[in-house]
Amino acid sequence: RALLGTAAVSEILSDAELLRYNRQIILKSFDFEGQEALKQARVLVIGAGGLGSPALLYLAAAGVGTLGIVEFDTVDESNLQRQVIHDSATVGESKVDSASHRLRLINPHITLVAHRSALDADSLADVVGAVDLVLDCSDNFATREAVNRACVAARKPLVSGAAIRFDGQISVFDPRVPTSPCYACLFPPDAQFEEVACSTMGVFAPMVGIIGSMQAAEALKLITGVGSSLAGRLLMLNGRDMQWTEMRTQRDP
Repeated sequence: RALLGTAAVSEILSDAELLRYNRQIILKSFDFEGQEALKQARVLVIGAGGLGSPALLYLAAAGVGTLGIVEFDTVDESNLQRQVIHDSATVGESKVDSASHRLRLINPHITLVAHRSALDADSLADVVGAVDLVLDCSDNFATREAVNRACVAARKPLVSGAAIRFDGQISVFDPRVPTSPCYACLFPPDAQFEEVACSTMGVFAPMVGIIGSMQAAEALKLITGVGSSLAGRLLMLNGRDMQWTEMRTQRDP
């Protein structure tokens, strides 16, 4: 505690945790309360791929107490260009197991909950209902729509990100706020969208790192109450020119 320059005592954080999270705790808008909120938080990350990798790494390192990981794929050699939570030694392994091993090495103070198989509507509703916040790091519209429905029904904040080629986007959908739009307000389920995939379109590796890291930042802000979230705003990044575009979004009744 002396290293923190304060005599304050936390009944929730151990001395080891106080030292580990020192650089966050000394932030005036963060303090002990913010770190304690992180330790008590339950966050679900859908996908342990390009977006999920940096998101999980930062959430774990920052001290989110319980991290749920939904992923039923295995690590492939072609993933390693951008999915930085995995490595050559884990090729062929379950992504959940590969990610969990790495996260435990980074932070032994957190609890990991693995979901290794695809979730149907009922099981997704149960899993979402048991957490405080969801990050959608998936790579297809069907999953995003299903996750959005579950979050709206359970009134859980959703941090949504996407990246393909040199482009990325991120927003927050917070059903706790009556005026906040949801994912379907921007991308109606009955609309026709071209399904794009990294395997056919390609992706610039740092793009998923940028967007995934921003998803973690938005999640940490929502948990701790620091700053204002991206609810009602969609940020789009043109990675070729590194130009951001912000679009205000409206709730569709």
